[in-house]
Amino acid sequence: MLDAPRRQVQIYPPMERPDHVLVVDDDGEIRKLLGEYLERNGFRVSLANDGKEMRRRLELNRPDIVVLDLMLPGESGLTLCRDLRADSTLPVIMLTARNEEVDRVLGLEMGADDYLAKPFSPRELLARIKSILRRTRGLPFARGDTHRLRFAGWTLDLAARQLVAPDGVIVPLSGAEFRLLMVFVEHPNRVLDRNQLMDLTVGRDGTPIDRSIDVQVSRLRLRLRDDAREPRIIKTVRSEGYVLAASVERLNR
Repeated sequence: MLDAPRRQVQIYPPMERPDHVLVVDDDGEIRKLLGEYLERNGFRVSLANDGKEMRRRLELNRPDIVVLDLMLPGESGLTLCRDLRADSTLPVIMLTARNEEVDRVLGLEMGADDYLAKPFSPRELLARIKSILRRTRGLPFARGDTHRLRFAGWTLDLAARQLVAPDGVIVPLSGAEFRLLMVFVEHPNRVLDRNQLMDLTVGRDGTPIDRSIDVQVSRLRLRLRDDAREPRIIKTVRSEGYVLAASVERLNR
């Protein structure tokens, strides 16, 4: 069950296209409540009860973000998240039945951008959705004429939101990986602790047992072909955090 929200109406300009949220959950009551709440707050909402329906909705009209339950009949939310991440950068918020670290870590390993444990407040989910959409869209346009950033032989294309390897191979990034890499390239050769990374990428404080940043750094190292045992690009500074050990060049073309 969810914490019941207060009824409120959001008015947005008639010519503004509302953001489209796809909610995937096998609980009809949760789908209905979230659908009504998000629509009242200015979003367009599509609903799906399993992976098959999710894929049909994606083919009909691609959403701006997916809210995906971990426990689904048939294919699990983890499998669906992995499949989404294999060929897209569509932001994903994972809903978990228990507030356990293993659930959060598994979701992040599959490429989820954020997670939320049930029961939760629709107001908190709304805040997470807005935060992810704002960060996803805001990053590429906040740097003037700079379209690409080069470091350690790699090139980060801000417009395409993808990474280009030294050998020219294009490496797709999830939304979470893109935001984390952006934080590193904007603070090269500076040690950033986990709380700073959590705040700069997700906008919320971490806890002592929260391994989400560690998981995301591990995923990013895989993308950068960085040896986890002896990383050269994103290094671990013991008891302090992580550092991008490379200079960054801004390219206008």
